[in-house]
Amino acid sequence: MNSTTTATSHARGGRILVKAKSETVLELARGLPLTRAVLVRAVEDAAPGQLGFLAQVLAAEHAARAVAKRQRLDRQAGFSQRKSLDGYDRGMASFPPDWGRAQLTSLEFIDHAEDLVLYGDVGCGKTHLAIALGIQACQQGIPIRFFTASSLIMQLRQAKARDRLERELTAIGKARLVIIDELGYLPIDIEGARLLFQVIADSYEKRSLVFTSNLGFSRWADVFGDGDMAAAVIDRIVHHGRIIRFHGDSYRNTHALMK
Repeated sequence: MNSTTTATSHARGGRILVKAKSETVLELARGLPLTRAVLVRAVEDAAPGQLGFLAQVLAAEHAARAVAKRQRLDRQAGFSQRKSLDGYDRGMASFPPDWGRAQLTSLEFIDHAEDLVLYGDVGCGKTHLAIALGIQACQQGIPIRFFTASSLIMQLRQAKARDRLERELTAIGKARLVIIDELGYLPIDIEGARLLFQVIADSYEKRSLVFTSNLGFSRWADVFGDGDMAAAVIDRIVHHGRIIRFHGDSYRNTHALMK
């Protein structure tokens, strides 16, 4: 039983009988697809041991649903690989003066629909950090979506060609965090830039965006192929966003088998 359950246990005939109050059972049943009036009548007539049994069943159902939700969110996220914050080398990352690792790993930026730009040298852990944060969010029941910039644009192109763009944007909009990896690694044509801009504009002040890029803002006009569009994107991001800068030697090069 969890801390919200008020129950006592007694042994009888080799079995452990758990007693609970009717209020405990009704609270555990909240949010489950049960007819409230039927449940209220049942707990009114139930003995303490019967209430304890019901409380155990409902608590187990809550726990099972929480596990299933985390697994579902993890599958839906679309992570390209599995990464964790355990053992992550944070030495390559420089945080803003008024904001640091504690705020980052608490995921409070998601609650406030704030954005992050993970910017810097290749191979310094930007994608690792973005994925690790996304996986942590899933474990906390937060819906997220992970894309590379090129895969997101391709997905939006296909949706538009099938006259399903609005439906695709709505599906993406159900996430509270959208991670766009490798922005600027591959060229984007003007149609792709407009589709990407639509996701960014739709997310403004509604959900958090995390970008990883090896290009500074001064070069985002090259990415979008349009200085005005790049300026509009940057304007939205910096309003409620922060930059974490990465610098150093590539982890992959440092640990490469090929020397």
